[in-house]
Parts: sequence; structure tokens; C-alpha cells
Amino acid sequence: MSTLELARTQFGITTLFHFIFVPMSIGLAVWVALCQTLYHRTGNELYLRMTRFWGKFMLISIAVGVVTGIVQEFQFGMNWSLYSRYVGAVFGAPLAMEGLLAFFLESTFVGLWIFGWKRLSPRVHLATIWLTAIGTILSAYFILVANAWMQHPVGYVINHTTHRAELKDIWAVLGNSTVWLAFPHTIFGALLTAAMLVLGISGWGLLRKRNVDVFSRSARLMLPIALVVAIATIGFGDGQARILEKQQPMKMASAEAIYNTSKGVGLSLFAVAPFERHPKRLNVDIEIPHLESLIATFSWNGTLKGINEVNAEEQRKHGPGDYVPIIGVTYWAFRLMVGTGTLMLIFAIVGLVLMRGGASRGRLERTRWFNYAAIVGIFLPIIANWSGWIFTEMGRQPWVVYGLLKTGQANSPNVATSSIVISLAAYILVYAILTAIGARLILHEMRKGPEAAPEPTGGEQPQGPPPDLVLAY
Repeated sequence: MSTLELARTQFGITTLFHFIFVPMSIGLAVWVALCQTLYHRTGNELYLRMTRFWGKFMLISIAVGVVTGIVQEFQFGMNWSLYSRYVGAVFGAPLAMEGLLAFFLESTFVGLWIFGWKRLSPRVHLATIWLTAIGTILSAYFILVANAWMQHPVGYVINHTTHRAELKDIWAVLGNSTVWLAFPHTIFGALLTAAMLVLGISGWGLLRKRNVDVFSRSARLMLPIALVVAIATIGFGDGQARILEKQQPMKMASAEAIYNTSKGVGLSLFAVAPFERHPKRLNVDIEIPHLESLIATFSWNGTLKGINEVNAEEQRKHGPGDYVPIIGVTYWAFRLMVGTGTLMLIFAIVGLVLMRGGASRGRLERTRWFNYAAIVGIFLPIIANWSGWIFTEMGRQPWVVYGLLKTGQANSPNVATSSIVISLAAYILVYAILTAIGARLILHEMRKGPEAAPEPTGGEQPQGPPPDLVLAY
């Protein structure tokens, strides 16, 4: 592998490790805030136990997510110095806002939430968890602003003296049309990640028939949330695909492996092909006739641009070269993302059917196959998040900033291949250990289950959480 390929591999691997815990922490922060709000409003001890129990998983995901994310920003200076030099004045602005505003907000108030039991008034303590949740969402927004600028650069000018991109309009960057679809898609996806984790752990508890009250109430509260956020995630994802047809037509053409501009294109479900450019789209293809045209253009015989035609347009616009990404990666990543999202939607619908009242009351808790499926379902959002990120980034190639800077022009020219190999091996080892630690902590808390609750009276705040909730103790 070349130095460039190793640098790309390193960034991709560290991002995938990081992306296990980040959506989880965003979604769980909102979920814990909701549980504590229910306790604050009702005084029901059950919601207090839920707050404490799910708060442990939130703290684990935040802790591991922060540690795994630090390395990523260092890589911009180490492996991608030409990129940082060329676009750092624009790209660095939202990242600075994330660190100075959003991360500061999140880290400050999660600390106050951890140590504030009984030390703060109930309302102030409740506010700290909501501000933590808002901080995680703001962090996601600013990072997605930076990524959206790579997908659709706006609000900049090129200084031809310094040969650098310079920030011209920060509001154009913050209001990028791409981010207003990517942001809600990501946040709803994070909520869906937390929903599947809560449902999976609840399924584990229901199968063991321990703390059934906590797990049953958690599952019953989370299932309708899972349905809503699954629909919203799919809806905003569809909106992203439509805007990509205009902003990055090559990405969508490669997602469907459409080689030549065609009318009445069918939706390809499964293909076995070498993914080489030829007159026929694929060698072996299972498809639903006309459905892709119908989805993309709302027309039964709608016209979709093909890879060859889009590549020719890119060559006329940007000069000679091959502007086609790796078709096999974009094709299958897109299907994994959509397929896992659809499975989670179906899972939520089935769960809601099972929890219907009347003669079937309690059927959700007694249905063992569904609870086993919930445990397996914990991994579905991880696959969806990974495949979505891979499709987004790999589908943009050969550009690191679309239409402005190619990936091959962005890496550090003086970093030796051996240095990247050594650091890559070290990162994989360290990240694997961190992921194992996070998984072990999660499994430990699953086996232990919710703690016995204190006995607060009325709406008073409890004397304090048990020591194992406060990881800092």
C-alpha cells in the first residue's frame, strides 16, 4: 500500500472505532434526560431507577467516545498537512466552535450531573442533564458543518497568492444546505442507536426475568420513540439522496451502479458483478423494475444519469482524470445502510404490535424470540452508521473537498510509510483495547442490572446515586 492509502486507512479505522460510541452517547444523553424528567414530574421511583441505570451506559459511551475522538484531529496535522494548510482557515472554524462551545458545554454539565445529586436543587440538576444532551447535539452539528463543507464547499474564496482557501462567510458555512439534511439524519440516527441499545438490554433483562419493571417500562417507552426516529432517519436520508443528485451526481450513480444514462431504471437489490464499466449495468442483478426511477424522480420512466456520462461531465469541468469511486464499496455500503435502517423500522413496528393492550397484555415481555432479536438488534445501528459513513466518504472520491481538492493532493508529503504503519498498528491496538473496555463495562452493568432504589418522599431529590454510577468516584 502507498503512503496515501495507508493514511486513508488509518483515518478510516480510527473513525469507525470512534463512531461506535458517539451516536450512542448522543442518543443516551437525550434518553437519560427524558427518564429524569419523568421522575421529576411524577416522583415515581421507577423513573429514578431508570435514570440511574441508563446513565451508566451514557457515561461509558461518553468516556470512550471522547478518548477515541482525540486522535482524529491530530491526524489532520500529522497525515494530512497539505489539506490542513489549504483549507484549514475554513474547515478549522466549525471544529474550533465545537471544541470551545459544544464540547465545553457537554463536559462541564455532565460533570455537574455526576456530582450534583442532592448538592443541586432538583430543577438545576435536571437542567444539567438536558444541557449535557444539548452539548452532544451541538458537537454533532459543528462536526457535521465541517464535513458538509467537504461535501459541498460554500462561503470561501481562494487566495491565489497564498494558494489557500479562506473563510468569506461563516454564516454560509454554518447554513450549508447539505448540513441541514445531514444534521437531522445523524441526530435521529443517534437516537435510533440509543433506542436499539435500550431495547436490546431490556430484552436481555426480560429474558433473565430480573428487574422486569425497569426493563418493561424502558422497552414500552422506547418502542414508539424508535418507530418515530426510524421514520425520521429514513426520511431525512431520502432528502440527502435527492440533494446529492444535484451536488454529487457521481455518488448516487455509483450507489446504484448505473453505468449509462437510462430511463425506467429498476431498483437493484442484489448484484454479483465485477463492477467494471460496460454497456450492461451489472452481470447478475435482482431488481424491482422501474422502482429506482420512481423513487428518484417520482416518474415511472424517469431518467437517471449514468456513471460514464457523469464522469465525462466531471472531466470537462475539472480536467482529465477518473472521477469514479470504487463502485463495489458504494453499491454495498448504500445497501447495508438502507437495509439495516429498514430492519430497525420493521423491528419497532413488530414491537409496538406486541405491546398492544387487551387480552395480549404482557405479550411483549413474554415473547422470547422478540427479546432475543432485540439483543441482536443492538448491532444493527452500528452497521448502519458505519456503512453510511463509508458511503458518504468513499463515494466522494477522488475528492477530499468536492470539486476543490483531490485526496491525492492532501496528504503529508514528508511522512514516511513506516511511520504510518507503526502508528496504524498502535492505533488499532489501543482502540481495540478501549472498545473492549467499553464493551466489558457495558456487559458488566447489563449483568448487574438496575440498583435498588432509595426511598425519596414526594418530589425530593434522592440522597445521591450509588457510588458505581459516579465513575469518577
